[in-house]
Amino acid sequence: MKHLFRYVVGVAATIVVAALLVPDVMAQQKVLKFIPQADLRILDPIATTAYITRNHGYMVYDTLFAIDAKFQVKPQMVGKWELSKDKLTYTFTLRDGLKFHDGQPVRSADCIASIDRWAKRDALGQKLGEATEAWSAVNDTTFKLKLKKPFPLTLDALAKPSSNVPFIMPERIAKTDAFKNIEDPTGSGPFKMVKEEWVPGSKVVYVKNKDYVPRKEAPSWASGGKVVKVDRVEWIYIPDSATAAAALNAGEADWWEQLPPDLISVLAKNKDITVKNIDLLGSMGMIRFNFLHPPFNNEKMRQALLYAVNQQEYVIGIAGDPKSGFPCYSYFTCGTPLSSEVGAEPLKGKRDFEKAKQLIKEAGYKGEKIVIIDATDQPIVHSQSLLTLEMLKKLGLNAEVQAGDWGTLITRRAVKEPIEKGGWSIFHTWLVGADMVNPAVNFPIRGTGEKAWFGWPSDPKMEELREAWFNATDAASSKKAADAVQRRAFEFVPIVPTGRFILPTAYRSNISGVIIAPINLLWNVEKK
Repeated sequence: MKHLFRYVVGVAATIVVAALLVPDVMAQQKVLKFIPQADLRILDPIATTAYITRNHGYMVYDTLFAIDAKFQVKPQMVGKWELSKDKLTYTFTLRDGLKFHDGQPVRSADCIASIDRWAKRDALGQKLGEATEAWSAVNDTTFKLKLKKPFPLTLDALAKPSSNVPFIMPERIAKTDAFKNIEDPTGSGPFKMVKEEWVPGSKVVYVKNKDYVPRKEAPSWASGGKVVKVDRVEWIYIPDSATAAAALNAGEADWWEQLPPDLISVLAKNKDITVKNIDLLGSMGMIRFNFLHPPFNNEKMRQALLYAVNQQEYVIGIAGDPKSGFPCYSYFTCGTPLSSEVGAEPLKGKRDFEKAKQLIKEAGYKGEKIVIIDATDQPIVHSQSLLTLEMLKKLGLNAEVQAGDWGTLITRRAVKEPIEKGGWSIFHTWLVGADMVNPAVNFPIRGTGEKAWFGWPSDPKMEELREAWFNATDAASSKKAADAVQRRAFEFVPIVPTGRFILPTAYRSNISGVIIAPINLLWNVEKK
């Protein structure tokens, strides 16, 4: 059986300090003060791939299955399951004690509606959807999945650890159109969101879900026992990195999710702070295009950037240290079995501005404005945006950066209108390695038009090659099919990979139980 993840072995300061103070009424509570990587703007983890929303999802929701640190699929909400001999029917039974935050039991209907909604948006979910004949409830706790044909990645899909995660919601919420954002954060997970205390641009509050029944197994990645060991978690959004560092240094915050490279050494000098990399696969940076409007609806314009990008500049800009940033000329996470440099010559070779300019000329570029939407509160995004602007200017292109914060960027990137109506040409982001290990989960390479990730490329040839990978029956044929996908990616250029990097997290010495995983998970964390 093919296993998806087994392929992977001043005024501002005053405001912040005030936000971090604990009211007297909570003085006896254990409050974990966490500085997230971005401001939470969107509550719907199915509507966006933004990691800040994914992380929110892990706080309030649970999943049917989960991946552990050995990349094995483990039951999570499911108590037991079985597969028919013809490999067409899965039967799932929920474990005892599952309740939503509103007190209602988790039912089969909730799970079916949640997976159906997720499968309309997620890349792997869509493939599962294509193979699905029907979901049906046997009773309130047992349900079946009938497939049209065997789909070996079924459990891997239901255990998908990163964007988009198949979180389980109440049926009344999961019935919402998959392309409309939900606003009700009711889940059955280990924390409850206190929505009345949510202040966008400042703070998100979660409290321990006292009705949550953890599994008995030890926690491993997002699997196992989700035991909450604090009473309250406050996400304190601090866009200014110097202010965030000061808060952590002074003990006014307990944990800073993602450090900018220029402050790593500063915080590491504090004996009361642990600076640690908890994502062993690292992350991949990228340039993403808008395929709906000129100039990057032209393939040659996208190809031109392959000849102009210098990955070493990008990874140093992101990570700040050659030890933490590495060129990676692959569309699949470097260091994993499907990584390859097939077709990568334009990106890997010596920088060639003349070749890039020739392609721009062949594309018939007419001076159209290129808008790079930027997020100045995200060092990973901001550094890439500035480097790309400089590169485009050297190529003689009419480019500009329009800056905002990450919350604004992830909202604006969903706009399909041309730039004069609020649209965009380029945005930069990154994905954790687990999101790019193969053609099933690597959503930026998909070419399904309206169903594709923001940018909406349409590439039937890519979809044919991805289908061939899904149909591969052994490791050798899988690798060959993945190489064909990569070769096509360097022709069509859905993104330009800008390199692999590692950025650590940092937490105070009174914090323990941090789980080693690609996601900052806040259960099992103790505060002394």
